[in-house]
Amino acid sequence: MDTGEEFGPWLARQLKLAGKTQAELADELQLTRAAVSAWITGRSTPRPTVMTDIAKALGTDVGTVHTRTTDTQAGLPVTWYHRPGYHDGGRDMGNAAAFAFDADVQVLARETCQNSLDERLTENGRPVRVRYTLHELTGEALDSFREAILWNDLFPHYSAVSEAAADQKVGRVVDAGVRDMYEKSRLVLLRVDDYNASGLIGDDYADGKFAAVVRRQLESLKSGPSAGGSYGLGKATLWATSALGLVLINSTLSVPHEGRTERRVIGRLELPWREVEGETYAGPAWFGRPDPDSPGAMVARSWWADEETVARLYLTRESDEPGTSFLIVGAHDVASLESRSDADDETGSVEDGDEDTRDIRKMHGRLVEALGRDFWAAMTGGGSRLPLLEVSVRAFQNGKEVVPEKQVDPSVEQPARTRALRAHYEGTTVDRLTEAGQVAARNVPLKLPLSGGAPGTLGTHQAVLLVTEAEGDGDGGKNQVHSLRGNRMTVKRAGVQRLPLGTNPFQAVLLAGEAAGETAPFAKEAEEFLRAAEPPEHDRWGQTEELTLRWSPSAYRRISALTAEVNNAVRELVARPKRSSSRDGNEAVRKALTVRTRPKAKAPAGPVVPVLDTLDATVGDDGEWRITAEVSIPRGDEIVPMVPVAQLDVRSGGRPKLEWAELVAVEGCEVVDGTLRFTPGVRRAKFQGFTDVSSHPVRTTLTRLVLELRAGKGSDA
Repeated sequence: MDTGEEFGPWLARQLKLAGKTQAELADELQLTRAAVSAWITGRSTPRPTVMTDIAKALGTDVGTVHTRTTDTQAGLPVTWYHRPGYHDGGRDMGNAAAFAFDADVQVLARETCQNSLDERLTENGRPVRVRYTLHELTGEALDSFREAILWNDLFPHYSAVSEAAADQKVGRVVDAGVRDMYEKSRLVLLRVDDYNASGLIGDDYADGKFAAVVRRQLESLKSGPSAGGSYGLGKATLWATSALGLVLINSTLSVPHEGRTERRVIGRLELPWREVEGETYAGPAWFGRPDPDSPGAMVARSWWADEETVARLYLTRESDEPGTSFLIVGAHDVASLESRSDADDETGSVEDGDEDTRDIRKMHGRLVEALGRDFWAAMTGGGSRLPLLEVSVRAFQNGKEVVPEKQVDPSVEQPARTRALRAHYEGTTVDRLTEAGQVAARNVPLKLPLSGGAPGTLGTHQAVLLVTEAEGDGDGGKNQVHSLRGNRMTVKRAGVQRLPLGTNPFQAVLLAGEAAGETAPFAKEAEEFLRAAEPPEHDRWGQTEELTLRWSPSAYRRISALTAEVNNAVRELVARPKRSSSRDGNEAVRKALTVRTRPKAKAPAGPVVPVLDTLDATVGDDGEWRITAEVSIPRGDEIVPMVPVAQLDVRSGGRPKLEWAELVAVEGCEVVDGTLRFTPGVRRAKFQGFTDVSSHPVRTTLTRLVLELRAGKGSDA
């Protein structure tokens, strides 16, 4: 027989739920209070015959008392608790965290899959499995579900929000969601299940993963240093994707709570301030069992549900493997209209009102696309490295499968990059691309700053750059670098500009931080630094407030330098080798020719200083100055290295200096730590530069650029 938690803790909670004291139970059983106390503290357990009397006293069956896999139904029933309005009259017109993201299933996929990766149980070495299930309910199935979530209790709150919908954004979204459900008699559920994850462990209120997700905002409690999230904002995408602001949760815990692990259930509703029947409510509400320890037993807490209840709530999990199921009630995909409107503008085939943000087939396709694009690396293994993630997507209508479950295959979604990563794991990379299908690898340095604004470098982390030829049309954008770190989610996607003419299409991958491997120097420190350089969307590395506070306002320049190193390495790896200038067949002819030449002028002794000859400058799309400069070099035995310095022309005072985001040698020179070093014997050289927009004191269109070449080895020479 399957048994749940220890008898003592279970009985203590049932007495609270039933509103009974130990003394009252002892009187009903005609036993001493000391006997009941011994059960509660675990010093003894009741005899089988007494179990029957306990079940009768608690209003349940004897099987429930024996197994203790669920709470009794006696006492306080599952209900909705709405947070009362603030005593000082303050009003919250919605959860501000939800406005950080669009109502977009692709954003939802990125944030939820990242969270599942962060909570993966690593001890067994297995990947975390994530499944997305779209389920459209109509007719009796819809009525039954609304009854299960106590819709009649919620409806007055939705009505109050709809009445004030014209005054604020959240109200308009909720009003549209309710109207769609009634006018079209349908409701779309989107469930996100993960397995081999930690689950929402911890107390309902105290510090822990459960409280961080269900009770609090802007709190992130991640399981490891390579975690993707750090702001505590990602969970808000769950509620942002619900037009009704409603998410139900069923978690199987990796660490027991109250002696239990399975079917820990709760719901959270996010609505704006409202007034219902003369009472004001602050915003959020919770669906659960009233906590007898709260004032008036009003606050709802999680409860241990039975299998029938989770089935009615569409929260049934496929196994007892730890993890969490999030059910988004009233899912919609507003961002899908953008891609559709682009196509419609060309064909003119769609009338106003035909757009549907709740098309489960289209949502299925967009989920598969996003998961393959952002998590291909986490799903890729090779050599001794196992995949971190498995993902699938499916769709139902009233319990009938309408889109078969699709396992996202990284080799199909991102074939070239998957090939590159596998070659790295299997140790089959090469130094340079000479044949089709090869993968070239190159180390690129990231110089890590000292924390606290101290000058100097902590150390140099060697990230790994992989380059391979692109596949066909199914390979995504060509000539791009996908950058990722420890959890192997694509953080940054960027094209490589100013490629050599005739370059074959390629794809590149940058493995930084712990993604570069355990033996990479300063991998942990780079992981921490790059994580701090990510905004809430986790879609780039650059200047952030955390980077400024923990390191310095200029720390982001280390990332700009890494980008320049990556782009230079890519250009070198994809450049076609130059043909030899010798022609063996004409050697005899050349020997027969005599060409009179004037004797070379004697080169002046001592170093010569290059001079800026021509300059072409334009303003880029992001507001940066983009310059191409040519340098003339006098004849001499030694050429002085020069530092390009970009400044703004002003009427008075010193000229403000601009930082370089990237300096690129084109011909006759090389760039070393911001200094131009010239090839011996050249008479002309050419380089390009792109200023760092964040170093501009004013908008570029309001300024004029001055470029100087200064002698020296450093930028301040």
